[in-house]
Parts: sequence; structure tokens; C-alpha cells
Amino acid sequence: MSRIGKRVIKVPDGVSVTVEGNRVKIKGPRGEIEREFHASTEVVHENGELRVNRASDRRDHRALHGLAGSLLLNMVIGVTEGFERKLEIVGVGYRAEAAGKSLRFHLGYSHPIVYDPPEGVTLGAESPTMVTVSGVDKEKVGQAAAEIRGFRPPEPYKGKGIRYHGEQVRRKAGKTAI
Repeated sequence: MSRIGKRVIKVPDGVSVTVEGNRVKIKGPRGEIEREFHASTEVVHENGELRVNRASDRRDHRALHGLAGSLLLNMVIGVTEGFERKLEIVGVGYRAEAAGKSLRFHLGYSHPIVYDPPEGVTLGAESPTMVTVSGVDKEKVGQAAAEIRGFRPPEPYKGKGIRYHGEQVRRKAGKTAI
């Protein structure tokens, strides 16, 4: 049996959980998340705890059991603490600046790139070379950070580009003269 699926998730104070069939809605101090789970999993909310039950012991049901447990835990963490990804911009002249709710990136192209965040994600430019992506939904935060990184991924020769904070870029040696 899945250890992650068997895990009991404690619901902290100030968080309300609504279970309607396969749809679970969690509200907390930072916001609310709603997600629909597969029909083979059943979410049970009782005594301030969340549990996931599965329909049978089939391989796909066991996999979905663990997935549902992880998604529920991420939902509870998201509405209480939130999620955040930091991105570093490395390169001469590369920078980001806030433009309302969106960010404007200058990354060595002939034009600036304006990125509008998806619903539920907030962007911030702490400095011209540090961008913060934060929100309640871990999936949306990670996807937005990956899209921003995709504008100019770090290249292996000089290390220029957008990278996750703390990411080690594997460097290659350039050409050498004989």
C-alpha cells in the first residue's frame, strides 16, 4: 500500500475543507484551491484530518492513491504557507522590471518580453536580476517559473540566461587555440 496515500493529513486551524463527491475545495488564509480527483479515489474529511481511500488494489489505483495524497498535502500547504520560486537573471544587460501585475524582461533580444502571470500567481522583481514567482497552487507556480526560464535558458559556455535560484549550470570549455 502506498505510504504517501496512507498518510493522514492534519487540517490546521483557519483552514476549511469541503468535499463534494470527487471535488475538494480548501480555503485558508492565503486563498482557496479547488481540485477534482479521479473516481477511483475517495477523499474523507473527519475529525480535522484528510484521508484518501482507493477503490481497489489495481496498479493504476495504487498510483492514483499516492498522487491524490500528495496533491491534497500540497493544497493544504498552499493555502497556509504558499509556494515560491526564485529566478536569477545572469548576463550583461539582462534584467526584469515590474509593469503592473506583469513583468518586462530585457534578455538580449531586439524587443522586451512582457509576461502576464496566470490567475492565482503573483510576480515580483526584487532586483533587476532576481524574480520571485509565488502563489497558492504549486503546479501553477512551477509552470509559470518554467515558462519564464524558457525565455532564455542558461547556456553552457558563459552561463548567461535565466536560472532557478541555486541552480548549478554545467559549464563547457570553449574552443582552444593550438
